[in-house]
Amino acid sequence: MEINGLPLHALVVHAAVVLGPVSALFGVAYAAVPRWRDWIRWPMVVLVVPAAVAVWIAYFSGEQLTEANQYGGPLLELIETHESRAEVFRLVVAAFAVVAVAAAALHRRVGAVRWLLAALLAVTGVATVVYAVLTGDAGAQVAWYGVEG
Repeated sequence: MEINGLPLHALVVHAAVVLGPVSALFGVAYAAVPRWRDWIRWPMVVLVVPAAVAVWIAYFSGEQLTEANQYGGPLLELIETHESRAEVFRLVVAAFAVVAVAAAALHRRVGAVRWLLAALLAVTGVATVVYAVLTGDAGAQVAWYGVEG
């Protein structure tokens, strides 16, 4: 699929690699700084929902882009690295989104539920940032293959 001559993948990945880590930073802050929880929970949710959607659209549009083109050699290796990281990234962001929405919905809970949600939010938030960087870097290497050489 294309928009104005550009592959959808090239357009939507920007939302994925910006909104994913930004929402994750809100999630980690929500988990780590209890006094911020009241005001940070809804911005976290408002960011994580479109981030998750963007990541999944990027994943499926990337699959479609790869299937529509024939790649080989070193470029294919770079694409495979990017795809394998994207596979993990979409699952990590999905998990983070579920935990973030649950944490916001169960905001007033106390005790073990609150601690468990905070711990899961911190872990999935950090994983979201890590995989956004890893996947984005691998994608940039694909995009710039042959340009610098």
